[in-house]
Amino acid sequence: MARVDFYILNQAGQHSRQSFACRLAEKAYRLDHTVHIHVGNRSDAERLDELLWTFRDGSFVPHQMIAKCTLELPSPVTIGCEDDCIEPRDLLINLCDDIPSCAEAFPRVAELVTSDDECKQLSRKRFTKYRDNGHTLETHNV
Repeated sequence: MARVDFYILNQAGQHSRQSFACRLAEKAYRLDHTVHIHVGNRSDAERLDELLWTFRDGSFVPHQMIAKCTLELPSPVTIGCEDDCIEPRDLLINLCDDIPSCAEAFPRVAELVTSDDECKQLSRKRFTKYRDNGHTLETHNV
C-alpha cells in the first residue's frame, strides 16, 4: 500500500497546484528520487513543462513530457496524462480530479489541494477512496 500525502495549500487556483508540484518535484529530484507528475490533459502537461523551467530563478529540474509508451530512458521527472505505460517511480504527484489507475504502482503519492471549494470536494472523495483501499494517509498544511 502506498503512503499518500495530502498537501493543503492556502492559495486557490490551478496555478497554485502546479507551482507547488514544481517545488515538490524539485525537492524529490534533489533527494535522488524519480517523479511522475500526472495531469488531466495535454495542455496541462505543456503548461507544467514550461513552468518547470521558470517557476524559480536558478532551479533545474530535468524533466520530459511523455505520451504513449516510450522506449527511451526517461528523465528523473516525467509529466503525462495517459495512465498506460507509466513506469513506476518513487513519487506520483497527482494533479487530476480522480485517482489515476497507475497510482497503485507507486510507493508514494502526493495530492495537492487548493482552497477552492470544488478542489476540496474532489480531494475529499480521493481521500476516502485511498483510505478505503488501506493506504497510509498524511495531511500537511502548507
